[in-house]
Amino acid sequence: MSVRIDGMDRKILAELQRDASQSLDEIAGRVGSSKTPVWNRIRKLKAAGVIGQQTVLLDAEALGFEATFFVLIRTSEHEAEWQMAFLKALRDRPEVQEAHRLAGDIDYILKVRVRNARAYDAFYQALISEVRVHNVTALLSMEEIKSTTMLPLEAQAPAEG
Repeated sequence: MSVRIDGMDRKILAELQRDASQSLDEIAGRVGSSKTPVWNRIRKLKAAGVIGQQTVLLDAEALGFEATFFVLIRTSEHEAEWQMAFLKALRDRPEVQEAHRLAGDIDYILKVRVRNARAYDAFYQALISEVRVHNVTALLSMEEIKSTTMLPLEAQAPAEG
């Protein structure tokens, strides 16, 4: 379903990105509208797939997940069977927060969040026991400088429907 996104939709989306727990009244007040039109727009955006899963962001360090590793993977395997096994291995591991297939020298990059280096090693050993990889490089993040899930809606050109 294609949907036209206008300025009011962008304001509503920006508010939802900022704090999805706001009431409809709060969102309507912040975007200069009333509750019913805001609710109708949110329903339209959900139906169109613009708004996906709604969740809560947890503080990983407060919960003891103190280490973030970026894992660079090179493989010489590119068959469909290997890819299916690799994707299943990633999906089965909650430590993998993100996984991307890349263009260039590195085939995949993973963002892996674990309690410590020992937990990363257990993750690594389990992964390589399930799928063959040519080369794995793990980079430990020393400091998270910026992390956001928010899209830059104000900088975006108008969407065409």
